[in-house]
Amino acid sequence: MKHPRLPSTALASAVLAAALALAAPLRAQEADAADALGAAVQAQARELALGSARPGDGLRVDVELGRLDPRLRLAPCQHVEPYLPAGYKPWGRTRIGLRCLEGAVRWNVFMPMTVKVYGVALVAATTLPAGTVLAATDVGEAEVDLAAENSPVVTDATQLVGRTLTRTIAAGEPLRQNLVRARQWFAAGETVQLIAQGPGFVVHGEGQALAAGVEGSPVRVRTESGRIVTGQPTGQRRVEVPL
Repeated sequence: MKHPRLPSTALASAVLAAALALAAPLRAQEADAADALGAAVQAQARELALGSARPGDGLRVDVELGRLDPRLRLAPCQHVEPYLPAGYKPWGRTRIGLRCLEGAVRWNVFMPMTVKVYGVALVAATTLPAGTVLAATDVGEAEVDLAAENSPVVTDATQLVGRTLTRTIAAGEPLRQNLVRARQWFAAGETVQLIAQGPGFVVHGEGQALAAGVEGSPVRVRTESGRIVTGQPTGQRRVEVPL
Protein backbone atom coordinates (compact mmCIF):
# COMPACT_ATOMS: atom_id res chain seq x y z
CA MET A 1 0.00 0.00 0.00
CA LYS A 2 1.40 3.39 -0.95
CA HIS A 3 2.02 5.94 1.74
CA PRO A 4 -0.87 8.42 1.58
CA ARG A 5 0.45 11.88 0.91
CA LEU A 6 -1.51 15.07 1.10
CA PRO A 7 -0.50 17.67 -1.47
CA SER A 8 0.64 20.20 1.16
CA THR A 9 1.00 22.92 -1.49
CA ALA A 10 -2.60 22.40 -2.52
CA LEU A 11 -3.78 22.49 1.08
CA ALA A 12 -1.77 25.61 1.82
CA SER A 13 -3.25 27.27 -1.26
CA ALA A 14 -6.73 26.21 -0.22
CA VAL A 15 -6.39 27.63 3.27
CA LEU A 16 -4.79 30.81 2.03
CA ALA A 17 -7.42 31.15 -0.67
CA ALA A 18 -9.65 32.33 2.15
CA ALA A 19 -7.90 35.63 1.59
CA LEU A 20 -9.75 36.04 -1.69
CA ALA A 21 -13.05 35.14 -0.11
CA LEU A 22 -12.43 37.74 2.57
CA ALA A 23 -11.80 40.47 0.03
CA ALA A 24 -15.38 41.63 0.64
CA PRO A 25 -15.36 44.20 3.49
CA LEU A 26 -15.23 42.65 6.96
CA ARG A 27 -15.89 45.07 9.82
CA ALA A 28 -14.17 44.11 13.07
CA GLN A 29 -15.96 45.97 15.86
CA GLU A 30 -14.42 44.99 19.19
CA ALA A 31 -14.68 41.45 20.61
CA ASP A 32 -17.98 40.40 19.03
CA ALA A 33 -16.69 41.38 15.59
CA ALA A 34 -13.52 39.36 16.25
CA ASP A 35 -15.76 36.33 16.79
CA ALA A 36 -17.57 37.05 13.54
CA LEU A 37 -14.27 37.33 11.70
CA GLY A 38 -13.15 33.98 13.13
CA ALA A 39 -16.41 32.35 12.06
CA ALA A 40 -16.04 33.69 8.51
CA VAL A 41 -12.47 32.42 8.16
CA GLN A 42 -13.40 29.08 9.71
CA ALA A 43 -16.29 28.43 7.34
CA GLN A 44 -14.38 29.40 4.21
CA ALA A 45 -11.08 27.75 5.15
CA ARG A 46 -12.84 24.46 5.98
CA GLU A 47 -14.74 24.43 2.69
CA LEU A 48 -11.65 25.19 0.64
CA ALA A 49 -9.38 22.77 2.51
CA LEU A 50 -11.87 19.92 2.27
CA GLY A 51 -11.77 20.28 -1.49
CA SER A 52 -7.98 20.45 -1.69
CA ALA A 53 -7.22 16.70 -1.37
CA ARG A 54 -7.25 14.79 -4.62
CA PRO A 55 -10.00 12.11 -4.66
CA GLY A 56 -7.42 9.48 -5.57
CA ASP A 57 -5.57 10.11 -2.32
CA GLY A 58 -8.48 8.66 -0.34
CA LEU A 59 -8.00 11.37 2.27
CA ARG A 60 -10.45 13.44 4.28
CA VAL A 61 -9.45 16.89 5.46
CA ASP A 62 -11.02 18.83 8.31
CA VAL A 63 -9.99 22.34 9.32
CA GLU A 64 -10.75 23.58 12.83
CA LEU A 65 -10.04 27.21 13.61
CA GLY A 66 -9.73 28.45 17.17
CA ARG A 67 -10.82 31.81 18.49
CA LEU A 68 -9.18 35.17 18.40
CA ASP A 69 -8.20 36.57 21.78
CA PRO A 70 -11.46 38.12 23.12
CA ARG A 71 -9.44 40.99 24.61
CA LEU A 72 -8.55 42.23 21.13
CA ARG A 73 -10.00 45.54 20.05
CA LEU A 74 -9.59 45.56 16.28
CA ALA A 75 -10.08 48.73 14.30
CA PRO A 76 -12.52 48.62 11.36
CA CYS A 77 -10.93 47.08 8.25
CA GLN A 78 -12.15 46.88 4.66
CA HIS A 79 -9.73 44.14 3.55
CA VAL A 80 -8.54 41.35 5.85
CA GLU A 81 -5.93 38.99 4.39
CA PRO A 82 -5.34 35.53 5.88
CA TYR A 83 -1.82 34.12 5.44
CA LEU A 84 0.33 31.27 6.67
CA PRO A 85 3.07 32.61 9.02
CA ALA A 86 6.69 31.72 8.28
CA GLY A 87 7.66 28.39 9.81
CA TYR A 88 4.09 27.09 9.94
CA LYS A 89 2.40 24.61 7.63
CA PRO A 90 -1.25 23.61 7.09
CA TRP A 91 -0.81 20.32 8.95
CA GLY A 92 -1.78 19.37 12.51
CA ARG A 93 -1.79 22.08 15.18
CA THR A 94 -0.71 25.34 13.58
CA ARG A 95 -1.95 28.89 13.22
CA ILE A 96 -3.12 31.29 10.54
CA GLY A 97 -2.35 34.99 10.39
CA LEU A 98 -4.91 37.73 9.72
CA ARG A 99 -3.74 41.19 8.70
CA CYS A 100 -5.61 44.34 7.86
CA LEU A 101 -4.54 45.78 4.53
CA GLU A 102 -7.12 48.57 4.20
CA GLY A 103 -8.08 50.48 7.32
CA ALA A 104 -7.24 53.47 9.46
CA VAL A 105 -5.10 51.18 11.62
CA ARG A 106 -3.11 48.30 10.11
CA TRP A 107 -3.26 45.32 12.48
CA ASN A 108 -1.94 41.78 12.43
CA VAL A 109 -3.28 38.94 14.60
CA PHE A 110 -2.96 35.15 14.76
CA MET A 111 -5.63 32.49 15.09
CA PRO A 112 -5.02 28.88 16.20
CA MET A 113 -5.83 26.32 13.52
CA THR A 114 -5.88 22.51 13.48
CA VAL A 115 -5.78 20.68 10.15
CA LYS A 116 -6.80 17.03 10.46
CA VAL A 117 -5.98 14.70 7.58
CA TYR A 118 -7.65 11.29 7.69
CA GLY A 119 -6.28 8.34 5.74
CA VAL A 120 -5.77 4.58 6.05
CA ALA A 121 -2.66 3.44 7.93
CA LEU A 122 -1.44 0.53 10.04
CA VAL A 123 -2.62 0.36 13.65
CA ALA A 124 -2.07 -1.97 16.59
CA ALA A 125 -4.47 -4.91 16.43
CA THR A 126 -4.40 -5.16 20.24
CA THR A 127 -2.64 -3.48 23.15
CA LEU A 128 1.09 -4.11 22.70
CA PRO A 129 3.63 -3.58 25.51
CA ALA A 130 6.98 -1.88 25.05
CA GLY A 131 9.62 -4.28 23.79
CA THR A 132 7.20 -6.27 21.63
CA VAL A 133 8.83 -7.66 18.49
CA LEU A 134 6.11 -7.06 15.94
CA ALA A 135 4.57 -9.86 13.92
CA ALA A 136 2.14 -9.56 11.00
CA THR A 137 -0.75 -10.54 13.30
CA ASP A 138 -0.03 -7.55 15.57
CA VAL A 139 -1.11 -4.97 13.01
CA GLY A 140 -4.29 -4.05 11.19
CA GLU A 141 -5.61 -1.18 9.09
CA ALA A 142 -7.83 1.71 10.06
CA GLU A 143 -8.55 5.32 9.15
CA VAL A 144 -6.52 7.65 11.38
CA ASP A 145 -5.56 11.31 11.60
CA LEU A 146 -2.22 11.35 9.79
CA ALA A 147 -1.49 14.87 11.00
CA ALA A 148 -2.05 14.20 14.70
CA GLU A 149 1.71 13.83 15.28
CA ASN A 150 4.85 14.86 13.43
CA SER A 151 6.18 11.31 12.99
CA PRO A 152 4.87 9.71 9.76
CA VAL A 153 2.50 6.74 9.95
CA VAL A 154 3.57 3.37 8.56
CA THR A 155 1.52 1.89 5.72
CA ASP A 156 3.71 -1.06 4.69
CA ALA A 157 3.65 -4.02 7.10
CA THR A 158 7.04 -5.22 5.88
CA GLN A 159 8.54 -2.11 7.47
CA LEU A 160 7.23 -3.25 10.88
CA VAL A 161 7.57 -7.03 11.10
CA GLY A 162 10.57 -7.89 13.25
CA ARG A 163 10.88 -4.36 14.65
CA THR A 164 10.73 -3.66 18.39
CA LEU A 165 8.27 -1.21 19.98
CA THR A 166 9.80 1.60 22.01
CA ARG A 167 6.70 2.06 24.20
CA THR A 168 3.34 0.47 24.99
CA ILE A 169 0.62 1.30 22.47
CA ALA A 170 -3.13 0.81 22.73
CA ALA A 171 -5.31 -1.20 20.39
CA GLY A 172 -6.19 0.90 17.35
CA GLU A 173 -3.32 3.35 17.88
CA PRO A 174 -1.49 4.29 14.66
CA LEU A 175 1.93 2.75 14.21
CA ARG A 176 4.31 5.61 13.50
CA GLN A 177 7.96 5.51 12.61
CA ASN A 178 9.05 6.84 16.00
CA LEU A 179 7.38 3.92 17.81
CA VAL A 180 9.81 1.27 16.56
CA ARG A 181 13.53 0.98 17.04
CA ALA A 182 15.79 1.47 14.05
CA ARG A 183 17.31 -1.81 12.86
CA GLN A 184 21.03 -2.38 13.23
CA TRP A 185 22.29 -4.19 10.16
CA PHE A 186 25.88 -4.74 11.31
CA ALA A 187 28.38 -3.84 14.04
CA ALA A 188 31.48 -1.68 13.88
CA GLY A 189 34.44 -3.62 12.47
CA GLU A 190 32.34 -6.06 10.44
CA THR A 191 33.04 -6.69 6.78
CA VAL A 192 30.25 -5.27 4.65
CA GLN A 193 29.25 -5.41 1.01
CA LEU A 194 29.51 -2.07 -0.80
CA ILE A 195 27.07 -1.50 -3.65
CA ALA A 196 27.06 1.41 -6.08
CA GLN A 197 24.39 1.57 -8.76
CA GLY A 198 24.19 3.61 -11.91
CA PRO A 199 22.22 3.56 -15.18
CA GLY A 200 22.52 -0.02 -16.40
CA PHE A 201 25.29 -1.18 -14.09
CA VAL A 202 26.04 -2.23 -10.50
CA VAL A 203 29.47 -2.16 -8.82
CA HIS A 204 30.20 -4.45 -5.85
CA GLY A 205 33.01 -4.28 -3.33
CA GLU A 206 33.88 -4.95 0.29
CA GLY A 207 35.00 -2.85 3.20
CA GLN A 208 35.22 -2.59 6.96
CA ALA A 209 32.49 -0.69 8.80
CA LEU A 210 33.93 2.06 11.00
CA ALA A 211 30.71 2.29 13.04
CA ALA A 212 27.54 0.32 13.62
CA GLY A 213 25.20 0.25 10.62
CA VAL A 214 21.89 1.64 11.88
CA GLU A 215 18.90 2.02 9.59
CA GLY A 216 18.46 5.59 8.42
CA SER A 217 21.89 6.80 9.55
CA PRO A 218 24.90 7.14 7.20
CA VAL A 219 27.96 5.05 8.02
CA ARG A 220 31.65 5.33 7.07
CA VAL A 221 33.38 2.32 5.55
CA ARG A 222 37.08 1.70 4.79
CA THR A 223 37.47 0.00 1.43
CA GLU A 224 40.04 -2.68 0.63
CA SER A 225 42.22 0.02 -0.95
CA GLY A 226 42.13 2.11 2.24
CA ARG A 227 39.73 4.75 0.92
CA ILE A 228 36.97 5.99 3.29
CA VAL A 229 33.48 6.14 1.77
CA THR A 230 30.11 7.01 3.29
CA GLY A 231 26.89 5.18 2.49
CA GLN A 232 23.49 4.12 3.79
CA PRO A 233 23.02 0.74 5.55
CA THR A 234 20.21 -1.03 3.65
CA GLY A 235 20.40 -4.66 4.80
CA GLN A 236 22.45 -7.30 6.58
CA ARG A 237 26.10 -6.18 6.14
CA ARG A 238 25.07 -4.16 3.08
CA VAL A 239 25.88 -0.51 2.37
CA GLU A 240 24.78 1.50 -0.65
CA VAL A 241 27.19 4.28 -1.64
CA PRO A 242 26.54 7.13 -4.06
CA LEU A 243 28.55 7.33 -7.25
